[in-house]
Amino acid sequence: MEFRIPAHLLLAGAALSAALTPTSLWWALPTAVCAFLAGCRPGRTRSTALALLAVVLAAVAVVAAVPAWMVWGGRFVVVLVGAGMLPWFGGRFHRQYRELVRAGWERAARLEREQRLVAEQARLRERTRIAQDMHDLLGHDLTLIALSAGALQLAPDLPEEYRTAARSIRAGAGGAVERLAEIIGVLRGGGPGDSAATAEPGDPAEPGDPADTADPAGPGDLDGLVRRAAAAGLDVRLRTLGRAPDELPPAVERAVFRVVQEALTNTVKHAPGAAATVSVRYGRSGVEVAVTNGPPARGPGGPGRPGAGAAGSGSGLVGLDARVRRAGGSFTAGPRGGGFRVRARLPYAPAAPASAPASAAGTAPHPAALTAAEQRLGRRGLGRTALAAVLVPMVTAVLLFVGLRAWDVLTARQSVLPAEDFGRLRVGQLREEIAPLLPGRQTTARPARPTPFPEGAACEHYVATADPFDDLSGDVYRLCFLDGRLASADLFTGRAAL
Repeated sequence: MEFRIPAHLLLAGAALSAALTPTSLWWALPTAVCAFLAGCRPGRTRSTALALLAVVLAAVAVVAAVPAWMVWGGRFVVVLVGAGMLPWFGGRFHRQYRELVRAGWERAARLEREQRLVAEQARLRERTRIAQDMHDLLGHDLTLIALSAGALQLAPDLPEEYRTAARSIRAGAGGAVERLAEIIGVLRGGGPGDSAATAEPGDPAEPGDPADTADPAGPGDLDGLVRRAAAAGLDVRLRTLGRAPDELPPAVERAVFRVVQEALTNTVKHAPGAAATVSVRYGRSGVEVAVTNGPPARGPGGPGRPGAGAAGSGSGLVGLDARVRRAGGSFTAGPRGGGFRVRARLPYAPAAPASAPASAAGTAPHPAALTAAEQRLGRRGLGRTALAAVLVPMVTAVLLFVGLRAWDVLTARQSVLPAEDFGRLRVGQLREEIAPLLPGRQTTARPARPTPFPEGAACEHYVATADPFDDLSGDVYRLCFLDGRLASADLFTGRAAL
């Protein structure tokens, strides 16, 4: 595990190094290193602002306690801004840039995964559509073939060789139905090792899916469907109430046809010998279709008939439910009076399909758009950090230098030695004699260049004026005393004083 120095320890190290810079400018180097590393650490800027404020307040307290140290104030400000704040902002900019680059790669990888997932889902939807079509079309036809062969097998005057052929046809059709169910199960459930095959049998197809346009069957073909079922031996009747609209939505037509087709197929499979009734009622706003069958017949024509006891997966009803909901209708199926009833209600002009939540989710921003927006926000954050890295140190330096200048002006008023009083001083005077002429405190200004003074003497410094606009502004008087007497009185003017 990589060891990382906490940000607060780095800030403390930077503050301590900055405090030692008046003794040696080499301390600016560890100050800059600690500040940069602290900026690279994640976290809020409040701790850094508090550390900066603590350093400034400590410097003010030290200068107030030792006024002579004011001479180091300018150097301290330069180090604080140049070796403290600027490296910290540089580290922060570096960290945000790295985070932006890392986030960009992560979002690119996420977008690639989502695109692969979308492609896989499209593939699964296509497999499910193929399975649904095979179930609806081939399953129904094979069931009717088996039913017809079973009816032919039971004909009383059929020769034995034809009866054997009918038995073979019925057995082959039944085996074909079972193998078709296995193939449909593979298509719907995915092949071995296909972890992405999670589509449900009745998952609604996308708008424009070929499943919605593959078969133009509608209520107009219901008569032929019922006649074919009756010709195969199923006792079925069709009752139609009302008149279908001239422009019936294709989705509604297909849904009505599939409901009747699947219900009749299930009747043949699970209720052999039962009578079935198909009811279609056209209303003002929609159509209602119901297929009801009675209990399975008993005796010679009952359970022993073809299709008896056939087991089903239930995926056909699930697919019907999905198809009806996609058309904006409702679907119910369940036992009724010892038999079974399937009923669907479909509006002519549905306000919104039942799969509206999925389509509503499609109005959400694309992941690529989200990524672009997040990248713009990240770039704006970098821009704000770069701007702050320039403005904040600049404003801080200006404020600190203005504060130093204001402090100089305030302290200078208490260390002014008028020129006329300086003119009265004579070398050799006692300190007690000239004490009434001297100000209450000394100035922090010193000669710009070291100037020799009597060995062992103690020197005091005063300013000629506190007015920054006066011609004497910047002039410094130096009085050196040796053994209690004035040993030298020097005047340093203009650039000779600092």
